[in-house]
Amino acid sequence: MRVTMRAVVAFGAVALLAAACGSAPKPSSGSSSTAGTSASGKFLGCMVTDTGGIDDKSFNQSSWEGMQAAAAADHKIQVTYLPSTTSADYASNISTFVGKKCGIIVTVGFLMADATEAAAKANPSQKFAIVDCSYASDCLSGTKETNIDQLVFDTVQDGFLGGYLAAAMSKSHVVATYGGEDFGTVTIYEDGFADGVQYYNQHNHANVKLLGWDETTQKGDFIGNFTNVGAGQTLTNTFIGDGADVIFPVAGGVGLGTAKAVQTADSSGKNVSMEWVDTDGCISAAQYCKYMLTSVTKGIVAAVETAVLAAAHGTFKGGTYIGTLANGGAVLSPYHDYASKVPASLQAEINTLKQEIESGKIKPYTKSPV
Repeated sequence: MRVTMRAVVAFGAVALLAAACGSAPKPSSGSSSTAGTSASGKFLGCMVTDTGGIDDKSFNQSSWEGMQAAAAADHKIQVTYLPSTTSADYASNISTFVGKKCGIIVTVGFLMADATEAAAKANPSQKFAIVDCSYASDCLSGTKETNIDQLVFDTVQDGFLGGYLAAAMSKSHVVATYGGEDFGTVTIYEDGFADGVQYYNQHNHANVKLLGWDETTQKGDFIGNFTNVGAGQTLTNTFIGDGADVIFPVAGGVGLGTAKAVQTADSSGKNVSMEWVDTDGCISAAQYCKYMLTSVTKGIVAAVETAVLAAAHGTFKGGTYIGTLANGGAVLSPYHDYASKVPASLQAEINTLKQEIESGKIKPYTKSPV
């Protein structure tokens, strides 16, 4: 029997303690810099990571790449970040950056909603951007603060394409997905994936089974975090034992555990593959590219870069950016090593489905609003 592990996340008042045992830089003192500029006169863009870390092969890493892209685009921009070891670091890291008079503070992930919103309310002249969180999704739930740029992604769209592809490529007629934690930014992917599998079944008189997620009940398998690689490997082995030959982890760095399980299965002669999430896995986890059909991604890099540049150039407006297939904010990555294995006819089907989603002819359903 598979045991489902669910995260219980409690948001409360967080003491303003020094993050990571004093590793966080202290606010500059005695500086005559104006708001948004460093002592060197450069615009200062600051980012606070979630607990997955800057090298999580997922949304933290992509967000930092967006910060770096902004600095590369405008050499008057200087960027820096603070890591969060635990959720207790969120508020203190943000407070540190408020003290450093950052031109914009980018926070990464829905778990940082409360700390970001509280800081935005207490510092109305400070510009913020938050990745994967919005008022519309109830991730941010208080009075709408106009100094928060909400960067969200309609990944039910490319999740649908990933599900259709997985169902079409499955030889066992069993595919699987699982999440890191039970949040809307995770389950929106899974809803799309489930819709894609269902659409394939309906239009190809097939009966591909999906393990790990029930869209109707909104119940499924969750690791409880985005860092436990071993748990991801164990759960993936369970899926493979149950017959799944395409697995889609929506779990950040935990997906490396799936990659290890797929690699082991492949070495034992089993024909198993996977799809990566958030970033192009053939770039962020290149050592496992040969096992990846594709990646179901978010345009985080471009969204963060745009937010930082807007703040630096005086065009910042708090509000909501929604990444879609049409604007490049939700993307199915290239097939890379599978380019010759995915039939040309199937690739053409995926392209047609993409166009039909963009036009509104196909509307993947999700219970997780962006």
